[in-house]
Amino acid sequence: MYNTRPKKNRMLELFYRAMCGESISVKKVAEEYGVSTKSVSRDISEIKNFLSENRDLVGNTELKYDSTSKSYYLELDCFLLDKEIFAIVKMMIGCRAFNKTEIINLITKLKQFTSPKDRRVLENFIRKEVYHYNEVHHDCESVIDNLWKLIRCINEKKEITISYYKMSRELVERKLIPVAITFSDYYFYLIAFKTDDEKKHAVYFRVDRIINIVEHRKHYELNEVYNFDEGALRERIQFMFPGSNRKIRFEFTGPSVQAILDKIPTAKVVDKNGKTTIIEAETFGTGVNMFLLSQGSHVKALAPQEFVDEMREEIEKMIEFYK
Repeated sequence: MYNTRPKKNRMLELFYRAMCGESISVKKVAEEYGVSTKSVSRDISEIKNFLSENRDLVGNTELKYDSTSKSYYLELDCFLLDKEIFAIVKMMIGCRAFNKTEIINLITKLKQFTSPKDRRVLENFIRKEVYHYNEVHHDCESVIDNLWKLIRCINEKKEITISYYKMSRELVERKLIPVAITFSDYYFYLIAFKTDDEKKHAVYFRVDRIINIVEHRKHYELNEVYNFDEGALRERIQFMFPGSNRKIRFEFTGPSVQAILDKIPTAKVVDKNGKTTIIEAETFGTGVNMFLLSQGSHVKALAPQEFVDEMREEIEKMIEFYK
């Protein structure tokens, strides 16, 4: 039975189907609508002309031909290439910050921004990654929900009270002034000030350990001196261990100096003698000690003396385990 829909309606339907990610085969469409392949080809030409002549409305949207499938597909500016989506998904899976339901939901939505041509290839690449995905342990129901609540409170400058599991697994409540969110080594962190702390010492809370957030009507105002630069913090802090700013110096004799420079963004090579490299870095807190200790005998602390003592004491404690 021949399709009696007018040509204009047919063109709109073809365009809509392409917008929904469907590949348009001239032969199949001709059979479906009961028209000649020439008629469908003319429809496609008119759609292409419309897209070309109305860049102000549709941007760089194009109807392109795939010779492999012998069909047309719509490519929009907002489409991500398979290589771009693959890189993003790899990072999301590698960070392990979301539970499996959240990661599958995010990937499913991201796939809608790829071109139909690339979607199947992408799915083949990530299927095994998703199947073997293991998130880090979460106390909260949803990291994403917690993040959004906290971001809103920071934006609206609202004080909050959180119910939080400490590292010791003690459940506590803290009334806070939330100021920033950052990410480090598998976890999102809330950076905040305690409301009763006049000196405004920054404290860090793992977002996945926050099981409840109460938003208060009270809004806060902070002096500019307390404006928090999470970008600068990320350069200087390792493993989100609190402490103070300091410049450290150490020897490194390991095989990859670049690995050290990548892990500590502020690190700089100040001297080199054979296999020994002298490195200086601006750091915050003592988390960097954990990283440097993981390098074993390839690292020797040089300055300041406080840093040298911390490293020596930790090594001596480790030695005691093997006596």
